[in-house]
Amino acid sequence: MPLESNFIDYVRIHCRSGKGGKGSMHLRHVKYQPNGGPDGGDGGRGGNIYLRGNHNYWTLLHLKYQRHIFAEHGGNGGRDKCHGTDGKDIYIDVPCGTVVYNAETGKYVCDVTEDGQEVMLLKGGRGGLGNFQFRTSTNQAPRYAQPGEPMQEMTVIMELKLLADVGLVGFPNAGKSTLLSTLSSAKPKIANYPFTTLEPSLGIVSYRDNKSFVMADIPGIIEGASEGKGLGLRFLRHIERNSLLLFMIPGDSDNIKKEFDILIHELEKFNPDMLCKHRVLAITKCDLLDDELIEMLKSELPEGLPIVFISSVSQFGLTELKDVLWEELNSESNKLQRIIGDENLVHRDKDINTINISDFDDDIEYEDCDDDSEDFEYID
Repeated sequence: MPLESNFIDYVRIHCRSGKGGKGSMHLRHVKYQPNGGPDGGDGGRGGNIYLRGNHNYWTLLHLKYQRHIFAEHGGNGGRDKCHGTDGKDIYIDVPCGTVVYNAETGKYVCDVTEDGQEVMLLKGGRGGLGNFQFRTSTNQAPRYAQPGEPMQEMTVIMELKLLADVGLVGFPNAGKSTLLSTLSSAKPKIANYPFTTLEPSLGIVSYRDNKSFVMADIPGIIEGASEGKGLGLRFLRHIERNSLLLFMIPGDSDNIKKEFDILIHELEKFNPDMLCKHRVLAITKCDLLDDELIEMLKSELPEGLPIVFISSVSQFGLTELKDVLWEELNSESNKLQRIIGDENLVHRDKDINTINISDFDDDIEYEDCDDDSEDFEYID
């Protein structure tokens, strides 16, 4: 990713909840009350760390340089049965579609998909009980109290997956950015060389009767992307949640069916579940073809999916394309697939060996916690 880009979809943060406060071991000493007894208060709980979905964010840029997020510790209990203060909770606002993994093991932790959704990432430690809680008829002056529970800490990887209706899939220079800029108000970079698109783009496509749908463009995929070649593999996660995939192949390609099979193979290598999504094939740059060539191409195209011939420059076939996309998005089979997919959403753990350390600016430095040196006997 270039340094001037504001699109950040991958951050690593060290998070730590607050530890619980110590319970007080205090015996009441007041004039004219020789048998004051225990009056040590309980410690306060440590602060929790929550993730909160916020539709006002569309990238993780605001977390790029926030390497440590620590919640407040709970206060210690005091005399006269005074309860310690609870640690302040920390809320981390993230864009909808953020998935969190444990950076050390790669295990899936949680997922935030809705605006206002709150997910507890780390729980603060409970406060210890003061000696007032341990008084009994046979032990009227307990000289012990509980320490607070320890904090929880974890280094997490936050990964953004854009939420859109239609995802564009194709080789570099297939016309994806041009189509998105034509159908929507999005302004992706367009140039006459491969890998012009270096970051995903979203655009809202207007349809009839004030209806609309969201389209997502990702960098082009090349053969061998599943082995780490090119840029497309890194951004394929942004179309994992699209209900419809629009494959785009230029009409002047040597073998359209072969290129389509390569794209399908790379998607299968990345995530086999993506093959269950509905597909539409768009043959682009048809302003370079005449009617005779278009008829010849029809016999060589893949079977079993809707095919549309378009040209973003001359506006040829774009109305038909929007009709096909809208029909596929609202088909009963597609709605059923989305319902089943939402109910049975399975998150795969991340392979730590595939994480590129260059995705992060620097390594995280951990701060030592000032643990109390007093020796307590912890009583459940």
